[in-house]
Amino acid sequence: MKKQAKGIIALSAVLAALLGGGYAYMKLTPDDTDKGGSSSNLELLATTADGEGTVLVSDGDEGVVKKAAVTNKSGKMTALIKTAPTAEGESAAYTLEGYSDLDIDEAMVSTLANNGNGLTAKSVVARGCEDTSKYGFDDPHATVEITYESGKVVKFFLGDTAPSKESIYVMVDGSNDVYAVEPSNVASYTRELKDFIKTTVLAKPEDGSEPDVERVEIERSDMDTNILIEYDKDSEGAHSGGTSSSFKMITPTESYLTVEGSTTVITGMFGLNASEIYVLHCTEEDIKNAGLSEPFCRVSVECKDGSSHVLLLSEVFADNSGTKCCYGMLEGGNVIYIIPEGKAPWLGVQPIDIATRMLITSYVWNITDMTVSGGGEKAEFVIKPSDPENIPENPKSEDFKVTLNGSEFDSERYRKLYAFINSSNAEEFALGVPVPEGEPQATIKYYDSYRGKTETYDFYDDSVMRSLIVVDGESKYYCTKSFVSVLLDNIRRLESDEDFVTTW
Repeated sequence: MKKQAKGIIALSAVLAALLGGGYAYMKLTPDDTDKGGSSSNLELLATTADGEGTVLVSDGDEGVVKKAAVTNKSGKMTALIKTAPTAEGESAAYTLEGYSDLDIDEAMVSTLANNGNGLTAKSVVARGCEDTSKYGFDDPHATVEITYESGKVVKFFLGDTAPSKESIYVMVDGSNDVYAVEPSNVASYTRELKDFIKTTVLAKPEDGSEPDVERVEIERSDMDTNILIEYDKDSEGAHSGGTSSSFKMITPTESYLTVEGSTTVITGMFGLNASEIYVLHCTEEDIKNAGLSEPFCRVSVECKDGSSHVLLLSEVFADNSGTKCCYGMLEGGNVIYIIPEGKAPWLGVQPIDIATRMLITSYVWNITDMTVSGGGEKAEFVIKPSDPENIPENPKSEDFKVTLNGSEFDSERYRKLYAFINSSNAEEFALGVPVPEGEPQATIKYYDSYRGKTETYDFYDDSVMRSLIVVDGESKYYCTKSFVSVLLDNIRRLESDEDFVTTW
């Protein structure tokens, strides 16, 4: 036999082996032929895998799966039909036997029934195989039993992954033929049961609206006082002023809140997603082992509709990948989750993290009386609307009359002074600090007619760089001392035409 013919036969044998039992045929191309009519160029025309398209699991075209029982390395699970397919074309829905009390991922569960039904082969690997152990069937990765509504039962087994990683071996009960199938078509049969339960700890309202929270309380073993946050009814008015957050911190101190810092603390429990599930249908022992029988953190949320939710969180730990997480569960629930630290702000939030740094937050035209004093100076303002019966929706300076120490004063100049006062910022809390004796460096006292409340801010010398702020007789904050110096300077400028200093 000529060497060229032997080479073609050998190449054909190699291709047949690579194609997993398929066949191939080739022709000699007319291009680049030598004078003797031989060719050095081979063209692959077609390939077909033996057994490709063979339906392995079926009950006819209209067969409906009633049950899919799966046993794999992690345990057992059974998908049961929940609602039958409709004439309008809606597919059947499935649930997990024994777990209908949990938030089941029905789309995932349906793959247990649907992916096996009509499963087709990519090729035949071995017909009438006598030693199926070499394909992993002595200890299958999964055993799947599909039961149809007709009563027909088909069982099949998942063996090893092919060396190419592009196929998985499958064998149907009652036959020793080994097939290769697409991995994605059988992937769900090797998953753990908890993979079919949603990882949302607490769902958001179904209508897509924001949860109507009334009250949030954070108890944590590393804090002496709980953080208590409540809805601020005074924030409902158009001219409520102050912070744009509609909540106030009540303890450990009363303070308005920033939107950026407080939103996830207030509403973050709704839609909270865990990275994975730790235990389903947890026992008291599971709860204890997760550190949740005496939790590190307890978050209580009360809503305006009367509903309430309590989230229990453990101390932070690092998982196998080094990611910081905690165990978490809803009080009274039966699922323990693993929650990334970054999604659980309650674990480390401090009061100063969510409090607004603005000291005085009232809307400028809600104030009817204000006194600013210090350094031997005292300015008493009285603010009244020009037309009390017809106050504009968005009032301006010219809509008000202002007096300073009993004399008429430019309302716009008053507004600019208040804008400076309103820009004052706290640096940190000063909770529990004794109130100093003696006179303060400066005092701001005002009456907010919208809230019906008088507030007094006394500024005391504390150190070279900062002043202590006492609110209504209680030490609350520290601020930069230079603010107090500029405040006193601006009081002295009131009777002049000098612009107010607005930086410090």
